[in-house]
Amino acid sequence: MEPLLVLTNLPDAASAETLARALVDSRAAACVNVLQPCRSIYRWQGRLETAEEVPLLIKTSVANYPLVEQIVRGQHPYDVPELIALPITHGLPAYLSWLATETE
Repeated sequence: MEPLLVLTNLPDAASAETLARALVDSRAAACVNVLQPCRSIYRWQGRLETAEEVPLLIKTSVANYPLVEQIVRGQHPYDVPELIALPITHGLPAYLSWLATETE
């Protein structure tokens, strides 16, 4: 099992909670952390933008990434949502075992 940490941001707490629950309910992710709002500064369509967003930390596997992407694309309100996957190269073996079991 190749574990992944996937990052995305939502525009508000309600949509973040809804997406987090959909990911865990479908077993696409073992756990999703819904973090406190943050301020994002970025360039979009040639303009400098600032937005308050709610970050999600999604714990999943390489095998489940396509399902995570499908669910995020289907429920995310942005035209182009941030969706970045980082490999988890080290971790507590018991936690990684749990992650594997919850995403089978």
